[in-house]
Amino acid sequence: MTTGACLCGGIRFTVAGDLPPLQICHCSQCRRAQGSAFAANLPIRSEDFQLHSGEDLIQSFESVPGKFRCFCKTCGSPLFSRRDNLPGVLRLRVGLLDEPVRTAIGFHAFVGSAAAWWPGPADVPHHDEWAPPT
Repeated sequence: MTTGACLCGGIRFTVAGDLPPLQICHCSQCRRAQGSAFAANLPIRSEDFQLHSGEDLIQSFESVPGKFRCFCKTCGSPLFSRRDNLPGVLRLRVGLLDEPVRTAIGFHAFVGSAAAWWPGPADVPHHDEWAPPT
């Protein structure tokens, strides 16, 4: 079981089971949504995500048709995204998790559109566009 929370602590949750490999996305939408060089995501089954507090604090934004980015409306912490075409899957933002986070980077995606100031991935698989999960 892995625990996590938003910056203000109003939203608290657990994730059941082993964590999948991290997916690092460098697309321009993820960079803007995170305010950083990339988004570090964990694709988890929504049934493995249990909210313990803060349901009333979760706000969502439809960034493209069918894709919703959810965040804490108090502190602004990005929480997860979900897609209509991937029911039952949340892409949880890894920075919310309490340490130690027991997983590793699986791959970097959309490196072809990465921020020019980012030095690039080291010894981790990376793809210029999306890579299907393995």
